[in-house]
Amino acid sequence: TVKMKSVFFIELLSVVCFLLLTQAGAKNSEDIRCKCICPPYRDIEGQIYKQNVSLKDCNCLHVVEPMPVDGKDVEAYCLRCECKYEERSSGTIKGTIIMYLSILGLLLLYMVYLTLLEPMLKRRLFGHSQLIQSDDDVGDQQPFANAHNVLSRSHSRPNMLNKVEHAQQRWRRQVQEQRKSVFDRHVVLS
Repeated sequence: TVKMKSVFFIELLSVVCFLLLTQAGAKNSEDIRCKCICPPYRDIEGQIYKQNVSLKDCNCLHVVEPMPVDGKDVEAYCLRCECKYEERSSGTIKGTIIMYLSILGLLLLYMVYLTLLEPMLKRRLFGHSQLIQSDDDVGDQQPFANAHNVLSRSHSRPNMLNKVEHAQQRWRRQVQEQRKSVFDRHVVLS
């Protein structure tokens, strides 16, 4: 768990540094643009034009290139066009994606831990025979009933794994008691 915390701290620190570095730089030309949507005009089809221009130059005359009409029709054509200035922060987008992938990676590591390492730790802590018992073999006995006793007798320092294991054992006992109530005594809890 200490190793996972340090890995998480390093990833978080690298994401924060990356965000600061990307925000410190000037805006990329892809981060700002003007988009003009021009509907059909006479025999000219509707078009969408995009240019990397400043906010003050975001109009039909600066964005629509090549101009599909000439002379006196330019003003009538441009009046029909709707131009919008768009600005985005690619640094924030990149940072969000990196954070998302980091969290996904941590969850994947945790899944690997739960599927591969936790069973080995349980086997070593509680013994192989206690973990393999099935519900059919146990009968009225509760599976993992003495796991808490083994856990409390172990001289290892109390840590998060012990707390989680204790909660799991308590939950398993409750489930086993509910199974007994429903299947053996035919009592349904309301």
